[in-house]
Amino acid sequence: MNWNQIIFISLLATVLILAIANEAESAAVRTSKSDIKTEDGENMKKRIFMQESEAAAFLKRRGRRSTKSKDEVNAENRQRLAADERRREYYEEQRNEFENYVEEERDEQQEKNREKTEQWREYHYDGLYPSYQYNRHHI
Repeated sequence: MNWNQIIFISLLATVLILAIANEAESAAVRTSKSDIKTEDGENMKKRIFMQESEAAAFLKRRGRRSTKSKDEVNAENRQRLAADERRREYYEEQRNEFENYVEEERDEQQEKNREKTEQWREYHYDGLYPSYQYNRHHI
């Protein structure tokens, strides 16, 4: 087969598949306007958008430089205190974990040092107690 024939056949198959796919209705998206009820559309608009008077009141409630109400100040302080408490707990937990790690490492080092000291004393033991240099008898 010639390359032109292969390309022509593949394009023809693609066009045929697209033509069939456009006529079939998808389960996720409705294409016809008659399927959508106007009542549902109105309900959706009411749930999404607020009335103009409510929006204006919301925006005019507090200007950028006006003082905050006590409720707003209290809410912000509660959020700030809760964040501080979470931060304090986190750092306390991190500090405790690090202290435990350091304590374990220190214990391991002390145990290794003690074992080395015992091995050294066993190797160098001369039968006298205490086995200091000045207790050794030189003949």
